[in-house]
Amino acid sequence: MTKPANTIHPFFSEKAILFPVLLLCGIGIIMVYSASSSIGIEEHGSAFFYIRRQVFFFGISLCVMFITASFPYELYRSVSYFILFAAILLLVAVLFPSLSIKAGGANRWIHIAGLTFQPAEFSKLALILFLGYSLSKKQEQIRLFSVGFFPHLMIFLLLSFLIIIQPDFGTLVVLGLITWGMMFIAGVKFIHLISPLPLVIPVLYFFVYKVDYRLERILVFLNPWADPYNAGYQITHSLKAFGSGGLFGKGIGLGMQKMHYLPEPHTDFIFSIIGEELGLIGVILVLFLYLIVLLKGISIAKKAGTLFGAFTAAGLTIYIAVQVIINTGVALGALPTKGLTLPFISYGGTSLIINMAAIGILMNIGASGYDEQTV
Repeated sequence: MTKPANTIHPFFSEKAILFPVLLLCGIGIIMVYSASSSIGIEEHGSAFFYIRRQVFFFGISLCVMFITASFPYELYRSVSYFILFAAILLLVAVLFPSLSIKAGGANRWIHIAGLTFQPAEFSKLALILFLGYSLSKKQEQIRLFSVGFFPHLMIFLLLSFLIIIQPDFGTLVVLGLITWGMMFIAGVKFIHLISPLPLVIPVLYFFVYKVDYRLERILVFLNPWADPYNAGYQITHSLKAFGSGGLFGKGIGLGMQKMHYLPEPHTDFIFSIIGEELGLIGVILVLFLYLIVLLKGISIAKKAGTLFGAFTAAGLTIYIAVQVIINTGVALGALPTKGLTLPFISYGGTSLIINMAAIGILMNIGASGYDEQTV
């Protein structure tokens, strides 16, 4: 017999994922203010410039999460190709100077009517929805190279090409891990998954060894203290932030590394500011909240009532996990530097909105999964 449908909105019924996400967002708002106040004064004449924008982004993202949680997740199956096509068009639009903004030598943002948007963030969500639909639809032939692996590889390569010319190597790594992770979970043959390995070495040679700044990042990762005032500047100051934080931290607003020492303290390296101002206790708390979200994501994927729901939930969980691992790994000097934000905490509208949209979809899959279980 089928259980009665859950009449509670997924936004409210999935408290096990809602509360930790809201706590992470709350920590993010506080830490964005602490990390950006001096930068806001210098660049915009106000200590509240970034915090006002982050609160605004949070308000929009909360509405987006509620909306995505409201739609039955099966609807995303029917529009997955449209969403993927829209993501490709947005990535192409970045290539046009009249629509894009160039910063730090990269064209990653579209600027229209006063709004700035990063299409690469949207492409992650679009890829997950496409793979969830395609992998579930092809289950009977998933172990065939021409069905289970090759078409998904082609979509990944298309997105990768559009992203690498921006360039955005960090997003490329995230897309790759999402694609291979979802294919592995869906049952694609392991031999097929590792078949591109012979091509990886020449690709890495071309995109890493032959590109000076990427090669420099690898060398700095191996020994950041060899050049602490130049190439190793970011990592060494990040490590100093963690080291000076101790067990309980210096206190919110009392950190020194954000005072024009550590670059991007409110975005890529906000985890370092957490370590300095909240100490080891704060770091453990943040990681524990992420662990709750990821464990809940895994549970939702296991209990989903359909293959599309299961694969999509798994992909969304991988997406959040990869970003957390890479951002915290970079801040701790355990991974080479990548320009990735810390989900729900780092400053930035596009990443926060897309991350919250992903959580909303995950909530709906979770609530629907309980409805579809039988007793």
